[in-house]
Amino acid sequence: MGDTSTRKSIRAPNPPVQDSVFKQFRLDGRTVIITGGAGGIGYEIGRGLAEAGANIAIWYHKSSNAAKLAETISNDYGVQTKTYQIDVQDYQAVEATVSQVVKDFGRLDVMIANAGVPSKAGGLDDKVEDWNRVRAIDFDGAYYCLRAAGLVFREQGHGVGIATASMSGHAANVPQEQTCYNACKAGVIHLAKSLAVEWAKWGGRVNSVSPGYIDTAISGDCPFEMKEEWYSLTPLRRDADPRELKGIYLYLASDASSYTTGADFSIDGGYTAR
Repeated sequence: MGDTSTRKSIRAPNPPVQDSVFKQFRLDGRTVIITGGAGGIGYEIGRGLAEAGANIAIWYHKSSNAAKLAETISNDYGVQTKTYQIDVQDYQAVEATVSQVVKDFGRLDVMIANAGVPSKAGGLDDKVEDWNRVRAIDFDGAYYCLRAAGLVFREQGHGVGIATASMSGHAANVPQEQTCYNACKAGVIHLAKSLAVEWAKWGGRVNSVSPGYIDTAISGDCPFEMKEEWYSLTPLRRDADPRELKGIYLYLASDASSYTTGADFSIDGGYTAR
């Protein structure tokens, strides 16, 4: 056998790991940005992470009650919160607002690129300007947020990116036609995987979450018949309460997921398992 005493291993060192699983999930003192943080899913994500000790920067575009929601989170969990009105379609604004969050909170640990809007028509009937808007928010906006935060994370040698994708990135939904949304969410999944490989060399992690049908205001105006078809195609025969998503985002934001990167998690009641 050859002499292996002088060989160098490429193996990276293990991070410190808490023996207590409950301590692994704690986020005390960390700062989390949540885009679309005043919406149904984003607000519940914020509550979940705040309960674990995180300070929350809520990014919103048009919400009239973002400040009230932030105050509720702060009062309920004793953490620092702050709101930022921003259009994620504007990269310069995204980068500037990331810098402002770092200045306001003193640090940044997690970026959750959650802002998104649905398509209202199929690929042939969708107006080109509507296609461009959905793409600019759902795909470009996710990249802009992860990029701007990633520059901070790379400088400090650690950080977590989480992108809200969709089960629509895995399957073409019916009966509604939404080619642009589906394509953008598929892109977000692969964006997260690609960034995960790039970030790993300096200690960053990126994952995505693909929710199924969630009971939020976005789906509130959908016809009864459409929802019934959704339920018929979902093995659990229902949509989700947005609070049912808190656990996966907490896992991915925390040290409990320190060996998890480049993964996508479908939380869809079994829709894509069929």
